[in-house]
Amino acid sequence: MKGKIAFEEHMAIAETLEDTRSFAGDSGRWDDYVRQILDVGSERLETMDRTGIEYAIQSLNAPGVQGILDTREAIRVARKANDKLAEATIRHPRRFGAFAALPMQDPEAAAAELTRCVKELGFKGALVNGFTQKDVPDSAIYYDIPEYRPFWATVAELDVPFYLHPRMQIPAQARNYAGHPWLMSAPWGFAVETSIHALRLCGCGVFDDYPKLKIVIGHLGENIPFGLWRIDARMRFSRRGYRGKRPLGEYFLDNFVVTTSGNFNDPAFRCTLEVMGADKVFFSADYPFERMEDAADWYDATSVISEADRRKIGRENAIRLFKLNLD
Repeated sequence: MKGKIAFEEHMAIAETLEDTRSFAGDSGRWDDYVRQILDVGSERLETMDRTGIEYAIQSLNAPGVQGILDTREAIRVARKANDKLAEATIRHPRRFGAFAALPMQDPEAAAAELTRCVKELGFKGALVNGFTQKDVPDSAIYYDIPEYRPFWATVAELDVPFYLHPRMQIPAQARNYAGHPWLMSAPWGFAVETSIHALRLCGCGVFDDYPKLKIVIGHLGENIPFGLWRIDARMRFSRRGYRGKRPLGEYFLDNFVVTTSGNFNDPAFRCTLEVMGADKVFFSADYPFERMEDAADWYDATSVISEADRRKIGRENAIRLFKLNLD
């Protein structure tokens, strides 16, 4: 399918490049990752052309700003990254959009930077790499706490999506992974970490305050669609600390959308579609941590969807969500 739109696609700047090294592992691909994640130009565009991706929204690699302990440095790096992202959109306005990197260490500064990026730079929303560390390495701040309500008010006022992207849990808070570090990253821990954060947002009442908020999560919903019925069923018996006015599943289905990024699998796709509906599912790749070729070859050939839904999920839903003018 030509004309696809992708939006879990990553770049890096000098300050965040080393964050990517753990993904290379012992694969011997470090040099490839460096070249691909620093390039927001010819190689990326050539690969998009080969795979039928017309437009891609770029974002800063993980954990990026969320792993910076000093608040002033986080603000500086976020602004530098966003200015770099903006340069790419100016050079290639028909091919690239951008998500803002945000210094969530300071909710007020994060709101101000998002406002600058949307109103002055034309960004399509924000992508934040999970919880934020601040001041001390063992800290982990989640965005369901009351201090972030003014930030969410800004997101709602700007009417842009917020992409909640995975990051690895810090070792001091990951004793259940002891002796099995492979579990902490993309094979399992990413989905666990992001799904818990997403469910915390569902349970904190933020969607009662701002019912039009749209949160994006990748990898076909980080396992939540598969477990959503059971979550609601068991919460009939265990609601301690739950502050939502409606069942959790209603918030997830109303306020979340999901992408295919990095999960190119027909059975998982079928489950997600049945739970979410085709209007809430979007194509993405997760470049350069996944190959655009793998994402596109699977998506273009899958028999799970009709041709009408293939175009909807691959293109039309994103045009509507991000208010794009591509046609």
